Amino acid sequence: MYISRQKREENIAEFVLYMWQIEDVIRACNLDLAKIEKTIIANQDLEEAQKEELKKWYKDLCNKMKIQKIEKVGHLREVNEVVEELSMLHNSLLTYYKDEKYIEFYSFAEQFIDEFKKVSNNPKASNIEVMFTALYAKLILKLQGKDISSSTEEAFDAFRNVLAYLASKYKQMQNGELSE
Repeated sequence: MYISRQKREENIAEFVLYMWQIEDVIRACNLDLAKIEKTIIANQDLEEAQKEELKKWYKDLCNKMKIQKIEKVGHLREVNEVVEELSMLHNSLLTYYKDEKYIEFYSFAEQFIDEFKKVSNNPKASNIEVMFTALYAKLILKLQGKDISSSTEEAFDAFRNVLAYLASKYKQMQNGELSE
């Protein structure tokens, strides 16, 4: 909860990836608050009041996941909305702002997107969602100790650059500082 709040304020791309990880952790605990409390919350170095607040946050997320019927797969509506906002900003940076640096980052990443789109089995996903999915897959591969080829690593780097720049522009937009 504290980390998600900080990431949402500082780097929206990291927020999305963090929340996807939290969703998977909740799923790994079968959306069981007692299990979450025992395996996650109890191990936190927090005051008792903070642990209660964290427990409330996890309970709220579990409830939302049940209501939104994403117990097995999918993402929280509020996180999907952020990805959609980033997709709209992406389109604006390409067409309205014609941001040369962003166009350069995206043009390089674009060559990898179709390949990842095929692998993701989600042909309707926006290109921004595809890049997030790829970077999340990288996190999972690293956690599993699996090797990543140099060409795949090149794609991940390209996606990371696009999303980092997009996150920076998102923060500017949120602060009313995005200009032509």
